[in-house]
Amino acid sequence: MRGLVIGLAGIGLSMTYSILNFANFAHGDYITAGAFSGWATSYLIAGFGRADVGALLLVGASGSVFGGTLGIGVTGTPLAVVAGAVVAGLSTVALTLFVDRTVFKPIRDESGITLLITSVGVAFALRYIIQFVFSSSVRGTTDQPPSVSLYFVDGFVRINAHDIALAVVAGGLMLGVHLLLQLTKLGKAMRAMADNEDLAQITGIPTEQVVRAVWVIGGGLTGVAGYMFVLWKGTLGFNDGWLLLLLIFAAVILGGIGSIYGAIVGGLAIGLTASMSVIWIPSAFSRAAAFFVMIVILLVKPEGIFSGRSTA
Repeated sequence: MRGLVIGLAGIGLSMTYSILNFANFAHGDYITAGAFSGWATSYLIAGFGRADVGALLLVGASGSVFGGTLGIGVTGTPLAVVAGAVVAGLSTVALTLFVDRTVFKPIRDESGITLLITSVGVAFALRYIIQFVFSSSVRGTTDQPPSVSLYFVDGFVRINAHDIALAVVAGGLMLGVHLLLQLTKLGKAMRAMADNEDLAQITGIPTEQVVRAVWVIGGGLTGVAGYMFVLWKGTLGFNDGWLLLLLIFAAVILGGIGSIYGAIVGGLAIGLTASMSVIWIPSAFSRAAAFFVMIVILLVKPEGIFSGRSTA
């Protein structure tokens, strides 16, 4: 489950790098912004008439209302969850387009390091705006979902409704990205621009439209990933995306920088490593284990699993 979130969020980061050629450190805070906007929508729909509207829109800041009390979940409030996921994606698209138009576009011709440092500034600005509006408290967001226990090898694995929802949504969106890249004119234009931007311009590809499409697709996937991550783990905090960002970078690097398929496979590898390593080592070192595996694989295959941009 963790790997699916990392892979889904990593697609947007990989797209940004392959098309615009810079590492966007604001990506983690796009995840958080999408999560908060989506959960504000879910709280409002699930709790309308049962709690103060302001408390609902602030996602129960300072313990004013609790998601468990509202019964929010895939089975309990399906409309609120679906609406929240949709709003999370759309609001993140709007945010990424706004930031691109006001911040990144004027300096797009500058060096990659200039864009990178600028994205760090955007990340801090977004993070503390979110903290100022929604508070720094970590709040529970969902009711206990129904679950089943399945026998696996030498024991039982418990799977709940939110696990299934995350797998279905992430798997469906990843399949959609694959079909977009391979079967549509936009996907071919994106792959061509990732391979050689100058040649793409000469052949008449509308590069500015491709850039806009990258922000729309990447932003939408990132926002939905943030919402589904919170649905899966059941808590929401203002620095959730920032804490996830390093694992996303590790997944993108492991899969091959600029490769969208690599981001998906790398995300699964990093997520599995971080989660399964706690069998042998303390949980505080799970992130270190993920990075250790990344380093070992890169020593064997320095270009990454999917060898960078050549596979889109």
